[in-house]
Amino acid sequence: MADILEGFQCSRLSNPIFSKESRIPLLKNSNFLEFSGSLSWKPSPLKTSTAKLNSSNGLRKMGIEVFSPSASLPNTSVELLDAWDDEYDGVIIDPESLPSCANAFASSLRASLFHWKLKGKKGIWLKIHLRQTDLVPIAIQEGFDYHHAEPGYVMLTHWIADELCTLPASPSHQIGIGGFVINEKGEVLVVKEKCPCSCSGVWKLPTGYINKSEDIFSGSVREVKEETGVDTMFLKMVAFRHAHLVAFEKSDLLFVCMLRPLSSKITIDEKEIQAAKWMPLQEFSEQPFYKEDHLSKRVIDICIATYENRYSGFTPRHLTSKLDGKMSYLYYANEYNDII
Repeated sequence: MADILEGFQCSRLSNPIFSKESRIPLLKNSNFLEFSGSLSWKPSPLKTSTAKLNSSNGLRKMGIEVFSPSASLPNTSVELLDAWDDEYDGVIIDPESLPSCANAFASSLRASLFHWKLKGKKGIWLKIHLRQTDLVPIAIQEGFDYHHAEPGYVMLTHWIADELCTLPASPSHQIGIGGFVINEKGEVLVVKEKCPCSCSGVWKLPTGYINKSEDIFSGSVREVKEETGVDTMFLKMVAFRHAHLVAFEKSDLLFVCMLRPLSSKITIDEKEIQAAKWMPLQEFSEQPFYKEDHLSKRVIDICIATYENRYSGFTPRHLTSKLDGKMSYLYYANEYNDII
């Protein structure tokens, strides 16, 4: 054959992504789907380059048979994507076995969705690593939507059931801590932030965000150390604040923790903190800002009550849950130990 195919970008199929009108009968006991009759091909807007076929017949190049839009395909098989069932009548696609070729992925994804739909599956989870982000537009075209992203990957979902979607939403909260550190002299460790926020110029408690898979008590010790250089020991959690539409329109949980200082020398993180010092408790609580901010004033009052042993707060207990067999921390008041 003298036919010429231009625009190859992968070793197996031509570069343009085609949209196929699927009429795909399932093969029983097989991981392949067989196409019968002719397929209608049309260029997808996802790719700008084109492939040209100068004949209505198929041609072979490097051992791969490629067909023109009008070619009849009596026995063309498409392999289904590797996947496993989740706990909610859905499917999790194996991210490690996705085809490297965009056209192969498009064909397998469409065939797999058709197969899972017939099997009564509901939600489809598709994790795509950074090295294969060229597959994301293909998945979006097939009905997937963004769920969440982390460094190195993006998670997409597709609800294919004919009923209300019950997939869990993307993570909606961020977790922060505030460290109330008071020494034997009754001085509180305070900082001034560099950011131009509403509390700019105010002496406040060291605050920061919890890292991934980090416990609240260890995160509070770490944040105080990073901002001020002071070593501390976690004593108890005294309060938490729940707010909405904060950073990136997410909800925010801020846990206020009482810590005991193990050192006194201050070394600030100049990238985040303008200044830090030990301030007498009364001077700290009587700043004009806190007299006008009822929430912050209440937090300080609770911290003072805890310091004076008028309030117990919550301490962590390491317990095992039968739900997942894992150890985790439950925070509760010490008074509970006296009644069990």
